[in-house]
Amino acid sequence: MNGGLDGGDALEVLAPGPLTTVQDLGRPGAFRWGVGVAGAADRRSLALANRLVGNPPGHAALEVLLGGAVLRARTTLLVAVTGAATPVSVDGAPAGWCSVLALPAGGTLRLGAATAGLRAYVAVRGGVAVPAVLGSRSRDTLAGLGPEPLAAGDVLPVGPAPGALPAVRTAPVGAPATGTVTLEVRLGPRADRFTDPAALFAGTWTVTAQSDRVGVRLARPAGQPPLERSATAELAPEGVVLGALQVPPSGQPVLFGPDHPITGGYPVVGVVRDADADLAAQVRPGQALRFRPVVGA
Repeated sequence: MNGGLDGGDALEVLAPGPLTTVQDLGRPGAFRWGVGVAGAADRRSLALANRLVGNPPGHAALEVLLGGAVLRARTTLLVAVTGAATPVSVDGAPAGWCSVLALPAGGTLRLGAATAGLRAYVAVRGGVAVPAVLGSRSRDTLAGLGPEPLAAGDVLPVGPAPGALPAVRTAPVGAPATGTVTLEVRLGPRADRFTDPAALFAGTWTVTAQSDRVGVRLARPAGQPPLERSATAELAPEGVVLGALQVPPSGQPVLFGPDHPITGGYPVVGVVRDADADLAAQVRPGQALRFRPVVGA
């Protein structure tokens, strides 16, 4: 990611934090090649960051896990940071979260440790213009497609400014929840393979540390039983989608994220509604999830 810049607009990575990847809205339509969609885990936060700097919603940006990234502008750039609530500074001075920020040539943008939420998004006016793979600049961590996770010293080209800036300079949005998060779920397609599929909606589930962009692994708190299968024979592999709640023999579901496999052999008890998949992208290990049936059609 360092070559061919020819002095154009660019961002240099001084520190990537725990994990920083390039993400856009993914590569839909690639299932026929055995490739999933991938893309930003929190699509709403990506779209908001892009909107603030005047980009189309699907322009590539940076997805930063838990903060800690430090970036330097090669030229004067406009940027915005959304998603996880992270302290933001420009050249050491506190700056606005969910706001349009001017980053001067040679200026440094620093994201502190996130105080709420899991993933922050850094959009730059013009978008991160690394080469696309199968029509997307997203990193798919399961398939190993797209640009590698960022490392100190990487230089990211920035595309041309897309047009007039919007009048809004700050987005009045709240930080991600730190308590119990409620997600709406449609039961099926394999709810009939469980003794009581509605037990999914009883009590809470805890997000475990064995969670990543592929899936959020869940566990019952002490005293609450896992899901019980009525049929123990394994299924032939079948397609799975973002938000699917696949249940292995342990009875502890895995909530599939953007880098999920395209097929799976364990039964899917239900699917989180698409809009709530963005909420799931911001839950941290140790945080509680509660499921409820989808309201309305």
